[in-house]
Amino acid sequence: MNVELLIKKALEARKMAYAPYSNFTVGAALLAEDGQIFDGCNIESASFSPTNCAERTALFTAVAKGVKNFTAIAVVGGKAGEIELDYCAPCGVCRQMLAEFCEPEKFKIIIAKSESEYIVKTLEELLPKSFRPERLQK
Repeated sequence: MNVELLIKKALEARKMAYAPYSNFTVGAALLAEDGQIFDGCNIESASFSPTNCAERTALFTAVAKGVKNFTAIAVVGGKAGEIELDYCAPCGVCRQMLAEFCEPEKFKIIIAKSESEYIVKTLEELLPKSFRPERLQK
């Protein structure tokens, strides 16, 4: 896995964010098991509830294209227009959606400030004891 490439793709995706209300732009780059990278940005709405996070945008794009197995995601975020970023972890809803398609113990979440400053955590570390699809199966 090329961590720097994933972070670079997330930084590029952040430029496409639509965040006129929060002025907080986020980019994500999701790595599929087959090597494909799906990017996403946050997209806000004036009514707020239909707003979608970058991580879910990338995930939904991948699933809509038939890809459902992933190994890692890079996430970057900060005030619009700012180059210097702080760490921006996925929200709880995004963590739960990732748990739907990823193995929590293996899936890596790269939380980055830049291509050289980042933290790598597993989904299990960020969402312990997640509610997984197998809990609904008989």
